[in-house]
Amino acid sequence: MTLLHNWQTAPTDDHPLVRLGRLLQNAGYQFTTISPPSHRRVNAREHHATAGDLRGVFGWNRPFEAALVGTEMLQLMDSAGILRVDGTLYRSGLRVSTLGGELYFHSAYPTHDVDSVFFGPDTYRYEQVIDSALAAGLPVARAVDIGSGAGPGAIKVARAHPQADVWAVDVNPAALALTALNAQLARRDNIQLAHSDVLTAVAGQFDLIVANPPFMVDDDQRTYCHGGGALGEGLSHAIVDSAIERLAPGGRLVLYTCVAIIDGADPFCQQAGARLDAAGMQWQYRELDPDVFGGELGDDIHRNTDRIAAIALVATRSKF
Repeated sequence: MTLLHNWQTAPTDDHPLVRLGRLLQNAGYQFTTISPPSHRRVNAREHHATAGDLRGVFGWNRPFEAALVGTEMLQLMDSAGILRVDGTLYRSGLRVSTLGGELYFHSAYPTHDVDSVFFGPDTYRYEQVIDSALAAGLPVARAVDIGSGAGPGAIKVARAHPQADVWAVDVNPAALALTALNAQLARRDNIQLAHSDVLTAVAGQFDLIVANPPFMVDDDQRTYCHGGGALGEGLSHAIVDSAIERLAPGGRLVLYTCVAIIDGADPFCQQAGARLDAAGMQWQYRELDPDVFGGELGDDIHRNTDRIAAIALVATRSKF
C-alpha cells in the first residue's frame, strides 16, 4: 500500500512521491512504455536481469541495487511505500513514464491486480487524438476525462485550458490517487476528482468530454481492461450515451478506443453513429490502426472477429 491510497487527500510538494518525481524530472528522466508482451520480451533478455540505470528501475521495473538510485531516492521510495524487496535486491512498486513533457506514475509490471492503473501504447494514441481535437480551438470552460487512469487526458486538457474546470473521474480509487499525484507533478491545479461510473457522480453539462475506456472482455474484470458488452464495447457505448445527454451546446466528445471488426463491418460505429444521428449531432470516425491486440483473436469470444482496430470518434453537439 502506498501513501496514495486516499485519493481525496491531494498530495503536496512535500509528499515523498512528488519529491521522487521532481528528482526524476531534474535528472532528465524519459521513458516510453510499450505493450506488456513487448515489455516481457525485452526484460527476458539475459543482460536485462537487473536494472542498470533509472530507466531500468522505474520504466522497465527491473530489480536493482540500492546504490543505483542513491540514498535520497531509496528513502523516498521507502517512505512512500513503493520499495519492494526482491531477494537481495529491490524493486519499485510503481512505474514511471513520460508523455508530452510530463511525468506519470502508474502501476508496476505486470499489471495483474484488479485495481491496476495501466499506461501504454494506447495512452500515446489517446493523447494524439486529444491533440487533434484541441487544435480546433473550441472554447472550453468545463471538461471531463472519463476513466482518467493515471491522468494524461485530464492533464493535457487542463494544460491547454488552464482556466477551465477539468474533472477526472474513474471507478478505480487507485487511478484517482495517481491522477492526483501526476497532476501535482504537472503543476495543474484546475483538476477535480470524482469516484464515478461514467458521469453518474458528477452533475451538469460539459464543453469537452474525453475518454479512453477499456475495450476487452477480461475474465478477471480488471477495471483498466474490462469494457463489458459482448466484445468489450459496452463502456464505449455508455460514454457515447452520456455525451449525448450531457454535452453543452457546441460541446464535443473525443473518444479513443478499440473495436472488433466482424465480417468486414464495424458494429460499434454503426450503432453509435445511429444514436448520434438521432440526437442531431455531427460526428467523425476514423481508424487509426487497422490491427491491434492480435493476440485477443485467439479467444473464443472473438471467433467471428476479423481484426481489432484502434479508432477515434469525435462528436459535436450543435450550438443551437
